[in-house]
Amino acid sequence: MARRILFWNVIRKQWLLVGIVICIIFACIYPKLGSKEGPLIPEITVKYISVPVIFLVSGISLRTETLFYTFQQYKLHLFVQIFTFVCIPIFMQFLVIILRIFGVNPWILKGLITVACMPPPVSSAVLLTKSAQGNETAAIFNSVLGSFLGILVTPISLLFNLGYTTLVPIFSTVFQLTVTVLFPLLLGQVLKKYTEIREHNMPLNTISQLALLFVVYTTFCDTFMTADIGLDAIDVLITVALVLFIHFVLIVISFRCAWYFRNYFNASDVVAITFCSTHKSLTLGIPILRLMFQGYSHLHQISLPLMVYHPIQIILGGIMGIQMKDWIQKQSIRRLPI
Repeated sequence: MARRILFWNVIRKQWLLVGIVICIIFACIYPKLGSKEGPLIPEITVKYISVPVIFLVSGISLRTETLFYTFQQYKLHLFVQIFTFVCIPIFMQFLVIILRIFGVNPWILKGLITVACMPPPVSSAVLLTKSAQGNETAAIFNSVLGSFLGILVTPISLLFNLGYTTLVPIFSTVFQLTVTVLFPLLLGQVLKKYTEIREHNMPLNTISQLALLFVVYTTFCDTFMTADIGLDAIDVLITVALVLFIHFVLIVISFRCAWYFRNYFNASDVVAITFCSTHKSLTLGIPILRLMFQGYSHLHQISLPLMVYHPIQIILGGIMGIQMKDWIQKQSIRRLPI
């Protein structure tokens, strides 16, 4: 009986991670339901419902004074953007040089470099930071800032690292970020200030986490629906192993570097930095790859690392988020006056 109670307490405490696992299982069983152009229409329900709901809830939950304070944390923002757009591409170039020696498929290596040049996403890093009790406002600010910077920086970075470049559709990207991120965030702030929505004890965190689970489910549906990518099973396994290793190493490096500067960043800042600086956007990445390599027979091989990176950053982030939440609580206890 005691073991059963303990089991359900663990499930209740870590229900987001359990939900991610369940989403992966259901996506594997019936991927057509949540894939693009499937019955759930994720190109609309994810982009214009789930993601806006996440940021609407954030707008309702965040204190306005916290937002203004976050704008002043320029050292944190500088750290995240430099790590995202400079350090990761440099790290990946050195790693690719080593991997070439071992005969890894050259198109997969190009895909890894492409992943390194991508901007951060606007939802997963924010939700994982929030679930780990990190600095949510900093995560939102840097996710949005990184996405806007990616419009200009990513093509330049691709040109420098791969020799390929493309024109990112600036107007449509800015419009999408405004509609799905900025407007819901501002609307949440307005609702909080001029209505009593925050006093109704609505399960806002649960709502935003359910929205994230829907994003996770549809992402994996697309992954499992991907047609034959023209690679051997061993190449696919190597890609998964490499992406898992790379993302874990980047998380460790980002976390260690940020904590080294703990005179400037507190524990919650470090968590936000870790997630925001290591996550990469599938939403912006796939259209860029399709523009860059339109008509190429190797498009699927190049896209594979990014397709794998996206779900892995969610799964690994969910696991690491549990550890980071406990770490933040321990740091808070250490800072209490004796």
